[in-house]
Amino acid sequence: QVQLVESGGGLVQPGGSLTLSCKASGFAFSTYQMYWVRQAPGKDLESVADIGSDGGHTYYADSVKGRFTISRDNAKNTMYLQMNSLKPSDTAVYYCARTPTSTGGYEYWGQGTQVTVSS
Repeated sequence: QVQLVESGGGLVQPGGSLTLSCKASGFAFSTYQMYWVRQAPGKDLESVADIGSDGGHTYYADSVKGRFTISRDNAKNTMYLQMNSLKPSDTAVYYCARTPTSTGGYEYWGQGTQVTVSS
């Protein structure tokens, strides 16, 4: 079965950095576009970044452009999100996800990893 397992979250001071990882299993990872999304308390799900199946295409939300970098290692079935210059507004649960649905969600996503940016 499809499994997506995020890791790497934590508490960091404003201006700090974190790298999130998403380990995928149960499907042909190298053939799928993958997504990082986040949800802050009381807010809607926000698409943060996505990456094409071979890593050749990337997309970033305006809110993270220039600060976050998405990447993947298909040999390791793993996707990454390098987050620099973190702001308190980046505080959220971060999920990796696959296959957007017509209702704005995703067909598969992990359990999420909490990122808290606070002094």
